Amino acid sequence: MNHAPHTDPPAGSGPRIITGMKTLACRTRSVRRPARGIARSIVRSTALLCCLGLPVSLALPAPLLLAQKQAADRVVQGKVVDKADAAVKGATVYLKDGHTLSVKSYVADDGSYRFGQLAQNTDYELWAEFNGKKSSVKNLSSFDTRSTFNINLKIDTAK
Repeated sequence: MNHAPHTDPPAGSGPRIITGMKTLACRTRSVRRPARGIARSIVRSTALLCCLGLPVSLALPAPLLLAQKQAADRVVQGKVVDKADAAVKGATVYLKDGHTLSVKSYVADDGSYRFGQLAQNTDYELWAEFNGKKSSVKNLSSFDTRSTFNINLKIDTAK
């Protein structure tokens, strides 16, 4: 396949795509190399987004975006309180991983707790216990995109 001789586009003329070859021109920098099939469409999308000043991650294939999303960790924190909203010192807080069914525990000496480095793509159950009493179970869904959860767990400590 013969191609016409290549000349760099003038600075500021925006991206240009040549059949069988790609030419990207963003300001004064240009790049030229072969592109085929899906790679060609990714190159075109990336070039357009770069020249518009938009994040390039929008042009990545779905599996790469999913990997980036899974890499983000979540944190759940809060306090264990009684009906009067006073801290329950010495309560044990449990976090159950819905995927592996493993359970982490944390003794809230001052009534507060924190679990970090939680996977974004996993559901969790959270509850607290103190002297045989148990709080209601709170669910953290993998569909919830927040990275930080502040959840107070209420235990009825009355006898």
